[in-house]
Amino acid sequence: MELKTGEFKPEYAGKMQFYLAVINNKVKLKEERPSIGIILCKSKNRTVVEYALSSTGHPIGVASYKLTHKLPEEYKKYLPSADKFEDSFF
Repeated sequence: MELKTGEFKPEYAGKMQFYLAVINNKVKLKEERPSIGIILCKSKNRTVVEYALSSTGHPIGVASYKLTHKLPEEYKKYLPSADKFEDSFF
C-alpha cells in the first residue's frame, strides 16, 4: 500500500509493479497468492488510471481519499475514544 499526497500519476503504477515483483519473488511463500498493490491518492482521473493500469502484470487498485477534521458519526463505533487511545500509549 502506498499513500500519495497529490493526484495520481501514471508512474505510480510502474513503481507499484516493481514493489509487487520484489515482494512476490523474495517475500511471498509458495502457498500464498500474489500480492495486491493499493495506491491511495488525494485525487485521480479515472481515464489516466485505466491507461496506467491497462498493461500491468500485477493486481493494482487505485483509490482516492478525503481528509476531514472531524470523524464522521458512523465511524465512531469502530474506533476508541481519544482518551482511550491516548491511555493505551501511556
